[in-house]
Amino acid sequence: MEKTENNDKFLFHKENYITLIIGLAVIALGFILMSGGGSDDPNVFNEEVFSFRRIRLAPTVIFIGFGVCIYSIFKKSKK
Repeated sequence: MEKTENNDKFLFHKENYITLIIGLAVIALGFILMSGGGSDDPNVFNEEVFSFRRIRLAPTVIFIGFGVCIYSIFKKSKK
């Protein structure tokens, strides 16, 4: 019989998971910022769809969140 070592090590450390959760929260915030602006009456156009918050701010926040998530994956532990 051969002995096999069972390494019970996690792939990431606690700091990586915390950073990843922060990144996911930032992405969720971006999608929340993008929501809304619709009209109850389909025959009436609402200009609020093209507001700065939905066109510029929300996608920027989402890309920042993706960047934070990618950083959390590549971040090396100090241990």
